[in-house]
Amino acid sequence: YRLYAAFMKPLLARPSLMWGTMAVVGVLLLGAGSMFLTRTVRMKMLPFDDKNEIQVILDLPEGTPLESTLAVAQDVARAAATVPEVADVQLYAGTSAPFNFNGMIRHYYLRSGPTVADLQVNLVEKGDRDRRSHDVALALRPLLLDAAARHGVDVSLKVAEVPPGPPVLATLVAEIYGPTPEAREALATRVAERFEAHPSVVDIDVSTTAPQTELRYRVDPERAALAGVSKGQVVQALAMGVGGRVVTQLEAPEARTPVPVRVRLSADSRAGRDRLAGLHVGSAGGAMVPVTDVVSVEKARVPQVVDRKNGLEVVYVTAEVAGGAESPVYAILDLRDDLSALGGDEPLPQYFTSQPTSADRPLLKWDGEWQITYEVFRDLGIAFAGALVLIYVLIVAWFGSFSTPLVMMAAIPLTLIGIAPGHLVFDAFFTATSMIGMIALAGIMVRNGILLIDYLESRIAQGVPLQQAVIEAGAIRTRPIALTAGTVVIGAVVILFDPIFQGLAVALITGALASTVLTLIVVPGIYYLMRRGGGQDGSGDAGATAAVPAPHAAS
Repeated sequence: YRLYAAFMKPLLARPSLMWGTMAVVGVLLLGAGSMFLTRTVRMKMLPFDDKNEIQVILDLPEGTPLESTLAVAQDVARAAATVPEVADVQLYAGTSAPFNFNGMIRHYYLRSGPTVADLQVNLVEKGDRDRRSHDVALALRPLLLDAAARHGVDVSLKVAEVPPGPPVLATLVAEIYGPTPEAREALATRVAERFEAHPSVVDIDVSTTAPQTELRYRVDPERAALAGVSKGQVVQALAMGVGGRVVTQLEAPEARTPVPVRVRLSADSRAGRDRLAGLHVGSAGGAMVPVTDVVSVEKARVPQVVDRKNGLEVVYVTAEVAGGAESPVYAILDLRDDLSALGGDEPLPQYFTSQPTSADRPLLKWDGEWQITYEVFRDLGIAFAGALVLIYVLIVAWFGSFSTPLVMMAAIPLTLIGIAPGHLVFDAFFTATSMIGMIALAGIMVRNGILLIDYLESRIAQGVPLQQAVIEAGAIRTRPIALTAGTVVIGAVVILFDPIFQGLAVALITGALASTVLTLIVVPGIYYLMRRGGGQDGSGDAGATAAVPAPHAAS
């Protein structure tokens, strides 16, 4: 009591000091809010989790034989195995690795062909390593890129971590729309170049494929009939020679499963029309007819795969964010102005939250983790606002006043003074779980304001002078308020070092501590200034105090 009275009496005796104290608190509140704008405290949907696996995706240029893809993948796997935290590496060449939920969203299960390879990097148990899986992924990326670059081919390598929240196509996604395929591809190429220039953007890829040609074998029915062979015979021979056919299963003792035996021509023998001269089919008369006598070969361009979203043709430019802020929000902010210049005479249209309805001109839509981040924080913000309105309505109904509940709810924004610096001290992202912590604190901290004002008004109703009632309310209600904050802090400590829920713990601990201390000053101070200046609202606060429960009932 003496300590609190010694601090509050000078403030209550000189209103200018009280106003100055409120101004200092306001500056602290603005400073805490500015920490988000200046990127001192970084925002993200969810922090990086600590998993026991990392996936590496390899894509080689079209036309690369499977043997070359396998050689690159093996060197990359050897480089990954040199990292101490890596337990083992599983290699899949020509097909996809077993996919998880993240792989389903990213369509990894569709990966097949001689130019693709996947590595499943399994880490040692969490208790046996010092670094989290995200730190291991950051260390792996340059090692794997160097190993792939030694082969002298343009290898697209992506390090895919298991996401802590809802999986997306990529952390950073730019959807490119335009009236023609040429316009979309040209804009996508320039956007990818801007991505490459950003120091924190890695694993850049474009959904378009390089132009390819294919050999088309057409059977001449007349020549086939004259030679005494059927069209089906020729097609079957070509299918086996060019594509191959599994003719049997080899039961090898060292193999876990039967090994398929595929028969087809060698790569040199199936590369052109003249090299198919050794392929024959039997005629009705028993003669062997060269396939080249009854087929014609022509080159044609392979049709490009066209992606569509909401009925509009789109090209995806995907990337990951590693190093620096490690949040797509800041990468988008850094790239926004630079990409606007790609529109030529007019700024390039960029959609951040809504989906375009037409593609009459080239435009860009940001997607990926940003879209989920925006939707989650928007919904949580709406929920927070709804909770504040409901709290206000309940307090108004109980106290019969419109101004007094606002004084009680002044404790809610004070939590930000602790939350923002707390995330800075713990080097933690302000995440969706941090926002949930803020919403939870709103109900907890407004209770402190109710305890103070309830006791204060009951003392005034008993005839105690305003200044004395303010001091008694703060001193006597300190214990239950401190106990409330203590229980919140103790309950949150157990999740403080969890990678996902650390933001929730930091928000609860630092927000409760800061708001508890400041509430004992700000809430009584605002009430004192309001009542001292005759600030009674039109609902009749003085008449409402008679209906306030006795002090012992509120405790």
